[in-house]
Amino acid sequence: MSSLWRKKKDISETHEDSPQDGDIPHAEDPRGRTSQEPTERTRLLPPEQSQGYLSPDDPAVSPYNLWSVRAVRGLSLLALALSFVWWTFLLVSIFVSPPLMHSRGSGFFAFSYTTLATGYLVLGLLFFAVPSQPMAIWGIILSALLLIDMVIILAVPRMRLEEGWVGIGSVVWAASISVYQVIQNRAVAWGKREEEERLTGREETRRSLREWLVVFIQMVVLAIMTIAAILFTSTLTLRSIDVSLEPTGSRYSVYGDTYQVHLACVGDRTEANANEPTILLEGDYGPVEETLQPFIDDAYRHGTIARYCYWDRPGIGWSDNAPSPHSAGMSTDVLSEALALADETGPWIVVSAGVGSLYSRLFASRHLLEVSGIFLIDPLHEAYLSDIGNPNRGFFLWLRGILSPLGLDRLAGAIFRRRTREDRVIGRSAYQSGKFIKAKLQENLVAVTMTAAEVQSARHIQMGDTPVVVVSSGKKMKDPEWAKRQEDLSHITERLVSWDVVRDAPHEIWTDTEGRRVLEQRLKDIVKESQSQRPWR
Repeated sequence: MSSLWRKKKDISETHEDSPQDGDIPHAEDPRGRTSQEPTERTRLLPPEQSQGYLSPDDPAVSPYNLWSVRAVRGLSLLALALSFVWWTFLLVSIFVSPPLMHSRGSGFFAFSYTTLATGYLVLGLLFFAVPSQPMAIWGIILSALLLIDMVIILAVPRMRLEEGWVGIGSVVWAASISVYQVIQNRAVAWGKREEEERLTGREETRRSLREWLVVFIQMVVLAIMTIAAILFTSTLTLRSIDVSLEPTGSRYSVYGDTYQVHLACVGDRTEANANEPTILLEGDYGPVEETLQPFIDDAYRHGTIARYCYWDRPGIGWSDNAPSPHSAGMSTDVLSEALALADETGPWIVVSAGVGSLYSRLFASRHLLEVSGIFLIDPLHEAYLSDIGNPNRGFFLWLRGILSPLGLDRLAGAIFRRRTREDRVIGRSAYQSGKFIKAKLQENLVAVTMTAAEVQSARHIQMGDTPVVVVSSGKKMKDPEWAKRQEDLSHITERLVSWDVVRDAPHEIWTDTEGRRVLEQRLKDIVKESQSQRPWR
């Protein structure tokens, strides 16, 4: 301020005799001195100074001279601090759900919106003193897109339930910040113009090379943010279509009404089949509706089995995501709860494939008197849990989850490959959803700790006289390690009904003609064996 005072004093000494063009007229007070009512534009400078103008390049010509502009910047700093704290909580909640912060959806959308809001605040603060028209235009477009996203989430009941208050609050926050940034840009532009007119006599229309570089960076970053928002909107639109697909069974609220899982049963309980066990399916990597259920449904139609039930593990198909961490044993517990809520009782023959075999074995160990048979289709041995829990795989899943709200693969599938909502919910594209990725990340995080301990305990608890059937893939059996593990799984109880190796069948044995024949025959065998071994009255 002292440099500003000296400059204005030097200028005033050369213009004592007459007023110059551009001077602001002043009224004289009774003592012969000029006076002017203090305003926001004048109170920051000494009242006795004269009205000489500064160079437009003088550092004193700044919008920061105005308290209103400084207040806007302070508000932006406060918003950034709040946004960063919320962003941190959401990042942590992906791995460990804090109390009251669980999202029935993946939680990746909430994280993405908060990331967008935080980045927008950082951009606005970095280039606070260089407002521009392009920044205002891009900001208005971004605000409109985020407001549309907010409307979509609030208007679709199922999405509103999945996102919960965490997701809704995050998108509202992002939309509010985008509107605020437009206001901030205009406020700083006004302050800059006011100070230029007051201190230099005119609005500065020139820009330095540095300012042009800043404007260019603003445009590029905001263009990227806008493209991301367009993809968010497109993915949300696709989700609004997908959630309209009605489940084949019913959703049951489990785990203290924290989330819902989908369970469906096919076939009626009659006097003729009252003593016949019900098949309880557990899918492999993807939704059971895409893998094992069609084969079992054919067996049901052929009369091989009288009744079967299947469910979607948390985060897969029509089921919500569970709070983190979530182990295989926790999934088994919520399956038991869903069966109880549906008034479904045993006897059960658990039929599973691949990684689903771990879940079925846990269920069998926790329902010893209700499980009358275990049918394993090319099962995954617990020794391979280290592959599921591989840190590199976990990082890749996390990265996929963070990018999932962009929906690049889902949108491409819908536009170019004509993928339907069935494909995206329970079909071949289900692995692309944020919910599915979150479920697999949860599986990865506890595979070698909680899940491994649960499976080991289950092996010690399992009833020794429970009939077991194992059918293995001939192609996978070419791996000596896999063959050794398959043989080990054939001894999880003392009663092995059969162990078959289908020569040319892949891991999904039911997709092979000979494999389907063997599976259906062994299904008949284990139903018969379970009835003779442990009859139910």
